[in-house]
Amino acid sequence: MAEKSLAIVAIVAIVLLGTMASQAQQVPAANPLDTVPEKMPFDIPYGAPISLQSALAAIAATVAEARKHDWKLNVAVVDSGGNLVAFQRMDGAQLASIQVSQHKARAAATFRRETKVFEDAIQLKQNYYVMTLDGVVAARGGIPLVEGGKLIGAIGCSGGTSSQDEVACKLGAATVK
Repeated sequence: MAEKSLAIVAIVAIVLLGTMASQAQQVPAANPLDTVPEKMPFDIPYGAPISLQSALAAIAATVAEARKHDWKLNVAVVDSGGNLVAFQRMDGAQLASIQVSQHKARAAATFRRETKVFEDAIQLKQNYYVMTLDGVVAARGGIPLVEGGKLIGAIGCSGGTSSQDEVACKLGAATVK
């Protein structure tokens, strides 16, 4: 019986030592933030604010796409400073999405990038610090509006799924060249 107990203790000790040795040998993963890119990402220069006419054209294209799919959306366009220029709520669109569409547009304009970037940062890269940044929306549907290589505003959609919002907004953004 003592031999069995001694054998069990020996096996447990070997397993524990092996586990500790493998843990000690693991090298921590490299921090991706240690990589210094050559160029600054999302460095879009600011241009003149979007005109009301262009904002309304972007909204019209977005709403037309939403109607094709029977998506009921709220659509907001802001200027390069994040100030509301135009807004449309489609019949039956969710009321809570009024503010969300405007927030997505403001986030896309002020951070000069699609709001999908924030969604990816949290969901795919586990960069949870993004949630501490004021004005961030970590959902698709906020698209910068760039004309002649300069940021003139952004469009935001809300009311559908994030992917529906994104598809409709991209069509509206395509009206700006």
